Amino acid sequence: MPLRTRREAGPAATNRSVPAGRDGTLPLTVVGNPGNRRVRLFGDAAVAAGLPRPVVLPWHDLLTGAAPPPAGTLVRVDSPGEDAEVDRLLRGAAEPARHGEIVGTAAAHAGLRRALDRLASGGATLLNQPADIVTLCDKRRCHAVLDAAGVPVPAALGEVTGYAGLRAAMRRAGWTRVFVKPAHGSSASGVLALAADGSRLLATTPVERDGGRLFNSLRVRRYTDETEVAEIVDRLAPDGLHVERWLPKAGLADRVVDLRVVVVAGRPTHVVVRAGRGPITNLHLGNARGDLAAVRAAAGPASWAAAMATCARAAACFPDTLHVGVDLMFLVGWNRHAVAEVNAFGDLLPGVLAENRDTYATQVHALRDGWRPSGGRSGVRTAGGRSGTAGGPPVAGTAGGRLASAPVVGRGGPDGRTGRETACAT
Repeated sequence: MPLRTRREAGPAATNRSVPAGRDGTLPLTVVGNPGNRRVRLFGDAAVAAGLPRPVVLPWHDLLTGAAPPPAGTLVRVDSPGEDAEVDRLLRGAAEPARHGEIVGTAAAHAGLRRALDRLASGGATLLNQPADIVTLCDKRRCHAVLDAAGVPVPAALGEVTGYAGLRAAMRRAGWTRVFVKPAHGSSASGVLALAADGSRLLATTPVERDGGRLFNSLRVRRYTDETEVAEIVDRLAPDGLHVERWLPKAGLADRVVDLRVVVVAGRPTHVVVRAGRGPITNLHLGNARGDLAAVRAAAGPASWAAAMATCARAAACFPDTLHVGVDLMFLVGWNRHAVAEVNAFGDLLPGVLAENRDTYATQVHALRDGWRPSGGRSGVRTAGGRSGTAGGPPVAGTAGGRLASAPVVGRGGPDGRTGRETACAT
């Protein structure tokens, strides 16, 4: 879920292999919000590859009864975020949410599931599977899938229904530091990095309290009053919480770092280093893009290769989805790593190139090279139609190995709150 925002899948249709036409074109449709930069950037990549600009099926239209694309169409599902009316429709609410409000995330997730079921019913070939999107947009389910596949993830608590239960579960586990995450959030929406040891407590979070409501802000706050922290957790809990042990991240200079790794057709391709002075490293919260070459040097060849293999393994849990965004953290000492999250719509990395292609051009290239969903067969389907594990990635940033300044995700309002996205927007 987003920055200060207000704001299970049914059976997927049988996927059919859709070849390129005789003229080399592909019948591409994007489900997205017209005018959104994600939709524009993917369309630009298709045009640059010599393809017609993809047809756009607006989320608004899909949610209000438009017919889903038919068989013979390749469909990319893009983020429904950054549109207040789409968010309202997903939640089934009478009125749009206030700017930046965290509200109705479980309802939005249920609405997303229903919309994806309708989309799949048309028989088109979906490049990201409804069942995968539904799982990726539920942190609890995604964590369980990764854990069952042997992907290293932080340990997690069981069901947490409120602040009192959270503290009790922490005591039983012997944990003093955890990340509390809304189950259906993204972009650090509603996330708390909580350190609690006896009577001492500190919660670091972008959550702002205002008139009994919660909002996402571009400014990270630190709460030390237990009553305030309990109010935040108790307001978030009814929509579902995922609580993980807080693992100590590796750092460079005076910043801790983690990675966003985009995996396309089974291969880790694009990486951004997120560097921050606090525990929450999302770039829109004032953190910086770090030096990829420095991170690779600090990790060393063996640890770096192992980390990229883990990203490929995480993506392999969703083999019929063309791309995912993996959030990976090296732990202190650089010898161990863990996957914090896997994102359904985590490919927005403007200016980051691998093999002279951005994330969108890389996806178009994979499609032109023959990648299609396998229809449920095991293994990672890679570009060219091969199945198996991912090979060595070309992973790259920008020229010179140093990544540029981070763009702001979403739009901040005059009050410093972030624009309204919806559940699982990134």
